[in-house]
Amino acid sequence: MTDATIQTLDTPDGPFTVLEDAQGRVLASGWTDSVDRILGRLADKHRPERITDGTVASADAVDAFYAGETEHAMQVPVRQFGTDLFTEGWRQLRLIPAGAVLTYTEFAGAMGRPDAVRAAASVCARNAPALFVPCHRVLRTDGTLGGFAWGLDVKRALLERESVGTTALV
Repeated sequence: MTDATIQTLDTPDGPFTVLEDAQGRVLASGWTDSVDRILGRLADKHRPERITDGTVASADAVDAFYAGETEHAMQVPVRQFGTDLFTEGWRQLRLIPAGAVLTYTEFAGAMGRPDAVRAAASVCARNAPALFVPCHRVLRTDGTLGGFAWGLDVKRALLERESVGTTALV
C-alpha cells in the first residue's frame, strides 16, 4: 500500500481522525488527533508509505452519525487485514444495528464460534476502523461496557447517542 489521506474532524466526542486508502476505504479511525495513534492500529506491513492531509470520503458519514443518522457509517467502505475468523467477526460487527448491543458471548455465536469468546474480544480489540465497524456495540456478558481502544467515556457516549438504554451502560 502506498498512498493514503488523513483528516481529523471535530465531533462532540472529541477529535476523530480517519485514514483512507487511495480507493476511499477506511483503514483506521478513532477519537484522537494523533496520526501515530491511528497508524498504530495497523500492522507495519499494512501502513501506507505516503500520507497526505486532505478530505476523506467518509467525512460526510461521520457528520451524519453525529446528526443522528447512525447507519450511514455502515455503508462506508473499509479495508481490514486479518484471518478468516477476524474478517467474519468484522463483517458481523457491521450487522449489529444502531441501538442494539451484543455480549461477547452472543458475538462469538454470531461469528459461528460460540466457544470463542476470547477470540470475539480480540476481533473487537483489533478493529482499526472504529465507528465504521461498530465494535462499541459489544458489551461484557454481565452488561458492563468492557474495553474500548478510545476510552469508555467515548464508548458510553456512542451507545447513548445510538439510544441504547442506560441500564446497559454500567
